[in-house]
Amino acid sequence: MKIYFLKIGCFLLLISILASCAVNPVTGQKELMLVSENQEIEIGREFYPNALWGDVGGGGEFRDEKLKTYLGDIVMRVHSVSHRPGLPVTFAIQNSSVPNAWAIPGYVVMTRGLLAGLDSEAEFAFVMGHEMGHVAARHSARQMTYGMLQQIGLGATGLALGGSQYADAAMNIGAIGSSLLLLKYSRDDELEADRLGIQYLAKLGYDPDNAISSHRNLEKVANEYMQSVGKNPGERGFFEDLLSTHPRTSVRIEELRNMIARLQPYHIYGDGTGREKFQSMTQGIRKTNRIYADYYDKAVREFQQNNMDRARSLVSNAIEKDDRQPPFHALTGFIMLKKKDFADARVSFNKALAIDRDYQPAYRGLGALEYLSENYPKGIEHLKKGLAIFPQDVLSHYFLGMSYFRTKTYRSAIPHLNTFAGVKPDHPEIHGILGICYESIGDLSAAYNHYVMQVKVAPENEMGRHASSRARALTPALQRQTR
Repeated sequence: MKIYFLKIGCFLLLISILASCAVNPVTGQKELMLVSENQEIEIGREFYPNALWGDVGGGGEFRDEKLKTYLGDIVMRVHSVSHRPGLPVTFAIQNSSVPNAWAIPGYVVMTRGLLAGLDSEAEFAFVMGHEMGHVAARHSARQMTYGMLQQIGLGATGLALGGSQYADAAMNIGAIGSSLLLLKYSRDDELEADRLGIQYLAKLGYDPDNAISSHRNLEKVANEYMQSVGKNPGERGFFEDLLSTHPRTSVRIEELRNMIARLQPYHIYGDGTGREKFQSMTQGIRKTNRIYADYYDKAVREFQQNNMDRARSLVSNAIEKDDRQPPFHALTGFIMLKKKDFADARVSFNKALAIDRDYQPAYRGLGALEYLSENYPKGIEHLKKGLAIFPQDVLSHYFLGMSYFRTKTYRSAIPHLNTFAGVKPDHPEIHGILGICYESIGDLSAAYNHYVMQVKVAPENEMGRHASSRARALTPALQRQTR
């Protein structure tokens, strides 16, 4: 019992020491913080490609170097007046019609859909300042700290009793960081980010009233997007899910007015908006975004509903309007893949990659195509390239794992198939396939567990019957191992 209390005491002392060393960059006050700045940056670096490709809307990066340079300069000016100007920052336009913006340590992103709906430099600068304000105030790091404390709390008994595995789990930042970086912020965090965005706006000489117009334009473009996907703008739940990191309401407008009224004296440069140059520089992306909204986004929905002819017609119209967009060609490739027209699918995927060598879905498409063509080595090559760009792409993991499985490279197949099974545990064959892999490398316990899971998920199909037979056959050997 003395050892128990001694270890709990040491644990609490460690927490108090860490808390005393953490000073919030915005408030200047000490706070409990178990994540260092270097850890924030490393987690952001690991999480960024998965957020860019897999977050709401996905899409990867929209390629327009001239526009990116122009907007990136504004972002760096916002960053220079922020509370953490020493952090590395990279700006990107996410190629998604979903109106959104987000920031994680080291990165700040705005979607094509939101950018096309803003009116001026000042509005853009406010949204970026708001998102960077979350990073400046270490809101994500605070969420990670709370998550770590929950893990520590769950493992406190084991920790006190000397179970080092509990300590390892509790301090494994990487394991919980990605799941927390883009969670909804609290109302207080949102208000603080708004206040910081307004402060940064005023410091740069923009009229802070543009914070209000940016909110209104965001709500306008969000409603337009919801109507385009068949949702009622009055559906509050959908609106909050769409903009999960920064929900906006009419109440926020009044709050913004109060924040602006409390600002220290500031000086406005020029017209305070930078509207003329912004309109000129974003003319192209607004036109492109219209093509996505009118044709491509609708084609994706038709594809998802298995209306291949309608999807093909819509995406063909998109290509006629702009043949330099990789998603248009890749979607054509996936439609052709569904139709089992492998030759045309290959042409379309390669067109997408000719425009952008890093367009990840085209690698997934080529990998799937080669898998279906039973050209497994070539498929593995494409899929590995795709996963280097988007490490958490579940479908790429599936086709890569299955390609290894078909070539009897079972040990290589297992981690990829496990990734897929973790997301799709009810797949009708995945657990049986994993059972075969584990049995082939001699891990009979894991094989048995997956065979049992296969029987639970789909007992009546061929894989289910095979799994049932193998589970019975493995039972005596496992019983001998436990004696």
